[in-house]
Amino acid sequence: MAKKGYKYLDEIDSPEDLRRLAVPELETLAAEIRDFMVAELSVNPGHFASSFGAVELAIALHYVYDTPEDKVVWDVGHQAYAHKILTGRRECFHTNRKLGGISGFPRMEESPYDAFGAGHASVSISAALGMAQANKLQDIRRNVVAVIGDGALTGGLAYEGLNNAGASNADMLVILNDNNMSISPNVGALKEYLLGITTSKRYNRLKNRVWNAMSGVPRLRRTIQNFGEVVKQSILKQSNLFESLNFRYFGPIDGHDLKSLVRVLGDMRNIPGPKLLHVVTKKGKGYEPAEKNPPIWHAPGKFDPATGTLLASPTADQPARYQDVFGHTLLELARLDKRVVGVTPAMLTGSSMDILQREMPQRCFDVGIAEGHAVTFSAGLAAGGMVPFCNIYSSFIQRAYDHIIHDAVIQQLPVIFCLDRAGLVGEDGVTHHGAFDLAFLRTLPGLTVAAPANEAELRDMMYTALLSGVPFAIRYPRGRGTGADWSGAFRRLETGRGETLRKGEDTVVLAIGTVVNDALQAAARAEKEGISTEVVNMRFAKPLDTALLHDVGKRFRRIVTVEDGTVEGGMGSAVAEFISSHGYGSEIIRLGIPDKFIHHGTIAELKRLCGYDTEGILTAIRRTADKQQ
Repeated sequence: MAKKGYKYLDEIDSPEDLRRLAVPELETLAAEIRDFMVAELSVNPGHFASSFGAVELAIALHYVYDTPEDKVVWDVGHQAYAHKILTGRRECFHTNRKLGGISGFPRMEESPYDAFGAGHASVSISAALGMAQANKLQDIRRNVVAVIGDGALTGGLAYEGLNNAGASNADMLVILNDNNMSISPNVGALKEYLLGITTSKRYNRLKNRVWNAMSGVPRLRRTIQNFGEVVKQSILKQSNLFESLNFRYFGPIDGHDLKSLVRVLGDMRNIPGPKLLHVVTKKGKGYEPAEKNPPIWHAPGKFDPATGTLLASPTADQPARYQDVFGHTLLELARLDKRVVGVTPAMLTGSSMDILQREMPQRCFDVGIAEGHAVTFSAGLAAGGMVPFCNIYSSFIQRAYDHIIHDAVIQQLPVIFCLDRAGLVGEDGVTHHGAFDLAFLRTLPGLTVAAPANEAELRDMMYTALLSGVPFAIRYPRGRGTGADWSGAFRRLETGRGETLRKGEDTVVLAIGTVVNDALQAAARAEKEGISTEVVNMRFAKPLDTALLHDVGKRFRRIVTVEDGTVEGGMGSAVAEFISSHGYGSEIIRLGIPDKFIHHGTIAELKRLCGYDTEGILTAIRRTADKQQ
């Protein structure tokens, strides 16, 4: 836990305490928060650079607004650590992302200050608009603020929210936290001048009076409005997207200047209608190693707080990460076949598609945080004769479900969906677990759905998908593989065929994905207890290996299915449907993620809680043996 002895931070347990400070004292508080976060995150890793860049913004928002009565909606939540520290969670911040501890993202059930939960990007504007309209319908006087980063603004949902908010003339503020640029001194001075005019209470009061007075003269009103746009464009040398969407645009301003932030937010608080404040910040602000390399410091793991040296675990002799197997295999396939391209929505490094980008940048497309566009763009590539490998994290592809159906599967276009971070992902928790892909993808006619048991199978499945000529989904987990040799020649797998890895007589375990390895370990332990257990690597959730299932249905009275996904509608459900529809009387025990949302902890802890780690599978095998006696 971080040190005590801070001049101001130790006394702040809520924004009410924060508001007792004078504005000049806030600078010292910001430095204390950064020192606290360095101490905490160096030993208990989390999202670093984004939260460091938003310290002053969090302070100013809670200083100016009457939270939690006023609502502040944080987009994604990577930038919200200072917000959490200021809202009563400083003492428990050492539990961040740990089993039973606080979440790394805003979570409504955790605190009244978390106005809306968010782990995925681009939701804040739409959610804030809903709150603003709810205030209007209930005649409640309450401020609503959405904080969104420039990266999240690439998501289509953000523009849908902006468009609707502008048309509805809702009383809300959108803060664009832009951390991908800096303000040059000469431009900054002009912007500060304009900002001083446009945030003036007297100016806005006069503007509203004139505007209202002209309400009965629409032609004159339009003429003055058009003249205002001409003047604005002649000064700024550009049109303003936000103004065209009926937002009053303010900024950009320095997001690390607390005095200006407090002044501007205070002035804007009583301006009616939709407003957007453009705030420029620097990722990693206040910690030099993070400022120099924000991508590495997005989530750096443990580090030496004094030097910034990353304390990465030794990688020698460790199995490859599944994402790296994907990245290297994609490059191999691209060398073999000139039709192969890679597509990802802002996850080049996270998916290891940067391996392809470095050698073949023209065949690698990062489309920004826009999952639906990534899928439809891939479908367009396929329609044009290419074979796109569209890599999207499992939990994020939920946002593109209609695009998968309408744009790829119905038209039988050979888009290969590679779903990274499938299954339980660990500390990122409920919004990031890839729990549902097997269930929602296996319902789609004509889509092949596969999951490898190890690194070699991932490589072979990618090769098989390339040769298939049909829509194909491959899901694989976060983290390292089993150590399987994946350096050999490509092997084409037979679609819809599983493999019996271990013969048995008493019971059978049908597993898919990397939990096949847990099943093998459980079967070996069961053997020592006198239970002969067969283990099958199903490989495909769709199409199922019907010949294998007929054999299993005839030979075994009890069947255990295991998957790193929801048991509701997943591979186990597919097996149960088959067994039932063909009149086999086998009883089926389905193991996987139960029918509830699973929060954060290590993957090992969460698998144990869900009951499908090695011990959980062994327990199920014992149950089948007991029932047969």
